[in-house]
Amino acid sequence: MNASPEPARLLVVDDNKVNRIVLSRSLENQGHIVETAEDGAEGLNKIRTQSFDLVLLDIEMPVMDGFQVLEACLNDVDLRQIPIIMTSAMDELDAVVKCVELGAEDYLTKPVNPILLRARVNASLEKKRLRDEQRKLFRTFAPKEVAEELLRTGFSLGGKNVVASVLFADIRGFTTIAESQTPSETIDLLNNYFGRMFDAISANQGAVNQMIGDGLVAIFGAPIATENHREHAVRAALDMRRQLKVFNQQQAAQNKMQIQIGIGIASGEMVAGYVGTQTRAAYTCIGDTVNLAARLESHTKTAQKTLLIDKNTRDGLPPEIAVEPLGPVLLKGKNQAVEVFAVTQPE
Repeated sequence: MNASPEPARLLVVDDNKVNRIVLSRSLENQGHIVETAEDGAEGLNKIRTQSFDLVLLDIEMPVMDGFQVLEACLNDVDLRQIPIIMTSAMDELDAVVKCVELGAEDYLTKPVNPILLRARVNASLEKKRLRDEQRKLFRTFAPKEVAEELLRTGFSLGGKNVVASVLFADIRGFTTIAESQTPSETIDLLNNYFGRMFDAISANQGAVNQMIGDGLVAIFGAPIATENHREHAVRAALDMRRQLKVFNQQQAAQNKMQIQIGIGIASGEMVAGYVGTQTRAAYTCIGDTVNLAARLESHTKTAQKTLLIDKNTRDGLPPEIAVEPLGPVLLKGKNQAVEVFAVTQPE
């Protein structure tokens, strides 16, 4: 029986037609869906353009040999999670060692024994299933980018200097809202609200870093560096305002509480990394830029504006995003006044 609950999609890459047919039929008899490729270059192209659960890769091939394909896959963040079983007529220890060192999942000598093939394939698919579950679990409790970095590099406390943008958002009058309805209604409101905000942030290459009660913090430009992090952050905020409008329309249609939010964005240098202990840690960003974003969000109440940004963020925006200068403002906790701008782009 196939160990997987559903048929797996496998790719057989081999320049020998007979080998391709034999392997394909054996795998199809096990209940798998099998695609083939005649050389390494064709195989790599199919790996990059299609979705496979496992690849059986011959070593000695024209155009690109199996070692080259294996290296290309392991150097690609999007492909390295695909298990690759190397196949070869070479029964040499050096070849096996090189495959393992490069990161192959397993190694089979041709002609491949059908029973051994079944065992190795099922074992590799089970390992992939467990890794996929781990990745899904990580993404539940951490931003996608942070989860991928954690899976790729492992966990270690500490941070690094980055240049990025930070967005703070908060629901106005949340205490009053919570007092006026049941806890279950409040949780339902927050889940629906956060779902829309997360979508807006993710669509603009941001990562939600923290949720603090009714507030959230998002990072743009870390852990994956992006040149346009300032524009991405502001466009995410504009999308959040549009999503909030739809959210409130749905709330009104159901005679439920409507909400308003304030958003503050600041850009510049900060330290991003894991803070905590070896048993409990969080990916976060620290620095004056982060504090400034929080102060800007708080100042939206005084300024009666939904979205405030600093000058550094303003300098990274294209002309079509309309802003209104509010002049220098001495924000709470700051010793010097800061140039503040309100984003007036229509919702």
